[in-house]
Amino acid sequence: MGRYNQQRNFLKSNFAEFKTIATDAKKGFPQPPKVKPCDSNSKLIDLPMVNENTLTNKNIYTCIKERRSTRFYSNRPISLEELSYLLWATQGITGMNKAGLTFRTVPCSGATHSFESYLLIRNVENIPQGVYRYLPMEHRLLFMFELDELEHKIDEITLDQPFVPNFANKAAVLFLWSTTPYRSEWKYDITAHKKILIDIGHVCQNLYLASESIDAGTCAIGIYDQALVDQMLGLDGEEEFVIYLAAVGKKP
Repeated sequence: MGRYNQQRNFLKSNFAEFKTIATDAKKGFPQPPKVKPCDSNSKLIDLPMVNENTLTNKNIYTCIKERRSTRFYSNRPISLEELSYLLWATQGITGMNKAGLTFRTVPCSGATHSFESYLLIRNVENIPQGVYRYLPMEHRLLFMFELDELEHKIDEITLDQPFVPNFANKAAVLFLWSTTPYRSEWKYDITAHKKILIDIGHVCQNLYLASESIDAGTCAIGIYDQALVDQMLGLDGEEEFVIYLAAVGKKP
């Protein structure tokens, strides 16, 4: 049992220790950027305004009851309106206070929002295949680059899935969430990392329920090649790195 102890302690609250720490926020260090910037010459795609007409199932009870991890997808594409809704449901901004803290569709410890949403788009109407990043402040997609042999690359980064091998390469979209830990560490120091993992769980659950409401299915992916996916997205693997994946596609 001894080899489990360190990881089990990570699961526990260490608030007593946190109270003795002078965090960077308390020291007056500048807060890190709330969102990742983009180049002014970037190719941006406006996303449709989100409204409830996109939903095929507005009954939250049914969405919760029928939620399953879906590993089989039809060839039907996801519409741009539906993708806009899924992005809004997982990281969309619904308000901002006087201090500049954003209110989003998902809860987050201290509104630190350490995540960026990257997308490997395979089958979305009127959107070329490739790698994209969601810009929540503008509610836009940033086109990053095309990816040769997209389905093969998805296979490489998602490794050996135990139940349905290579299922992710049939999804319409693969969500890849990265974290920039210092956004939370600045405020919460050594207690940040448990909070980050809790918060990304909120994000993915919203994706599950939002997908159910548009006749799509989601499957969260925790088995992936860390170094390969970080390299593919151009992340340094230390100050920013992928923390969670999820495949989304229309149900058969």
